[in-house]
Amino acid sequence: MSVEIRRIITIVEETRTEGDKPVSPPTRRAAAVAVIRNPYVGTFVDDLTALSDIGAELGDILPRRAVAALGIPGEQVESFGKAAAVGADGELEHAAAILHPKLGAPFRDILGKGAALIPSSKKRGGLGIPLDIPLGHKDAAKVRSHFDGMEVRIPDAPRDDEIVVAIAVTDSGRPHPRVGGLTRDQIVGKDGVN
Repeated sequence: MSVEIRRIITIVEETRTEGDKPVSPPTRRAAAVAVIRNPYVGTFVDDLTALSDIGAELGDILPRRAVAALGIPGEQVESFGKAAAVGADGELEHAAAILHPKLGAPFRDILGKGAALIPSSKKRGGLGIPLDIPLGHKDAAKVRSHFDGMEVRIPDAPRDDEIVVAIAVTDSGRPHPRVGGLTRDQIVGKDGVN
């Protein structure tokens, strides 16, 4: 089953000032969001393989768009995250089936690495529900400067029979980080933690 996409939206957010202090260079986050038809809407099925396969497709399409929007090679992406919202007639497990089994491998391939778990969130809601895409460093979960998030919302989605799927990437951590923890220059990047 191939994914039925109604819309794809790409968003770039650039922070130039934070706390009345210039951010130089500016921090940038990009999200790519797909609004898709839920093939299992209103029907309980045990085997959600088709949604996992859709996750693999979106794991290739969405990161390519977000990385291109940042205008950097995938290897230079520092943080990543993913989120999904199912419409009223869908199940949270539908979002999980898209986000977890197969979306991560193609996402990591585009970035050239990604030892850390990809932070994720899922929810159910109606038109315009905000998705908070959690962000973390792609290679080391303990890099506190990269604990962040990006909010996206699509005013006309998800319809009751749709799923909104979003990924986000960054070219840096938060502006002016100063809460300690592992720093970028201390990353080992092998176990996904340090």
